[in-house]
Amino acid sequence: KSVIVLVALAILAVPAIGSAFPPRPGPYLSGFLGATFPVDMDVTSTQFGPGAQTFNDRVEFDPGINIGGSGGFDFGYLRIEGELSYKGAEMSSIVEKNSQTRYANVDGRAGAFAMMGNAFLDLRNPSPVTPYIGGGVGIANVRLTNTDGTDTRTGFRTRLYDSDDDTVFAYQAGAGLEIAFTQLLSLDIGYRYFGTAKAKFNRHSTEAELKFESHNVSAGFRFKF
Repeated sequence: KSVIVLVALAILAVPAIGSAFPPRPGPYLSGFLGATFPVDMDVTSTQFGPGAQTFNDRVEFDPGINIGGSGGFDFGYLRIEGELSYKGAEMSSIVEKNSQTRYANVDGRAGAFAMMGNAFLDLRNPSPVTPYIGGGVGIANVRLTNTDGTDTRTGFRTRLYDSDDDTVFAYQAGAGLEIAFTQLLSLDIGYRYFGTAKAKFNRHSTEAELKFESHNVSAGFRFKF
């Protein structure tokens, strides 16, 4: 809802700032808030001990939060920045693909705290609205919480994954619009596709592997100085 409100305000503000100068080059700081929409995730999990079993799960998510900030330098047509962000969401359902066992009332969560180095190409023009494209690479600490679910066929509550985390390679790519209110203050509306290498969790008597991938939208402010 916050993203929708910011986007609506930006659209209404464009006519009022039509005479503003384009944003100027220089160092900047920015912060953003938005939503993450994780891609349905394939999770391979193994329960060790007598009669060890391996499960191939398909995990679905509710929309979650996307929050972060960055600092960098605007060279005019190229921006280089470092970014810190968190993306996380609650699981909504899990299906074990081999047996078609479905788990409901899932209370687990997956998320990624990322440290990224980004590069963006700004498509400068005489207006205060600057489209941009780009992406980045870095590392992400992928976190999985204790996850329980109710077997819809038996009604039994089952522990599916144990809480653990792993740090892996991460990447992202996307585009957006910078809308300048002044040469020092801009609204940034963006989309990013974010993904990680396979994270491995080994805690207690279970092991799980997954890749965290998500579509992300955000709105925030960029301050230049």
